[in-house]
Amino acid sequence: MKLAFSTLGVPGLPLADVLRLATTYGYHGVELRAHPEEPVHPGIGLAERADAVAEFKAAGVEVLSLAGYARVAAPGDDEPVVEEIHRLLDLARDLGAGFVRVFPGAASGQSAEEADATAARRLGTAAEYAGDLDVRILLETHDSHRTAADAIRILGPVGHRQVGALWDVMHTWLGGEQPSETYAALGPHLGYVQVKDIASAEDTTPVALGAGVLPLAECVEVLSRHGWDGWLCWEYEKRWYEQAAPLEDLLGAGRDHLARLLNDAA
Repeated sequence: MKLAFSTLGVPGLPLADVLRLATTYGYHGVELRAHPEEPVHPGIGLAERADAVAEFKAAGVEVLSLAGYARVAAPGDDEPVVEEIHRLLDLARDLGAGFVRVFPGAASGQSAEEADATAARRLGTAAEYAGDLDVRILLETHDSHRTAADAIRILGPVGHRQVGALWDVMHTWLGGEQPSETYAALGPHLGYVQVKDIASAEDTTPVALGAGVLPLAECVEVLSRHGWDGWLCWEYEKRWYEQAAPLEDLLGAGRDHLARLLNDAA
């Protein structure tokens, strides 16, 4: 498996510094938070996109994914949501990223049936465009659909190879799923896996990998046992927890921890 980290852990950091961290600490790729607060987002122009590609190429680091914020199950018209996904897909194509992340994002007043159908319809529409660009749209286990059992209610009806799953290990665990259950449901759809660690179920402040309560060893063991060889991406939520330790101070030990887990699971 290859290792990456998300720029959610280094909010607003210039690309040159992000890539310096990746090369210094031995990460193969970076998940780019595609938000206007960051250097790379759908609003940047062609020249800025070309510059970003050149920086990644010079560093020998891959753009794993664009972490977008489209909410595919949210109430309202389909067109703005599909357009938002299309803009993310265009940026992913220009940067050479293989994936675009979207959220479920159903509202509290929606029925599960309505939310599932809305998300499946929008993803099915966007899938054709994604196929033309050779980018996969990944539905993250998050918010209204935090478990694999929730996500598969959307992914099953879509049934398109360009639409898959992003396994956020925190949300499936908080939803009560065992790693083996999550993989059984998401395995055929899995794009990559977001790893992280938290203080407790009641306190989701990010901590160093291995210092919290999430079953990272079990997740890696399940993936290894099934011969899965994709990406593990450390999503350290520094942007939402200012009191958390700087990611820069943890990246080296985090990479070593993941390497140990992979070695133990081999």
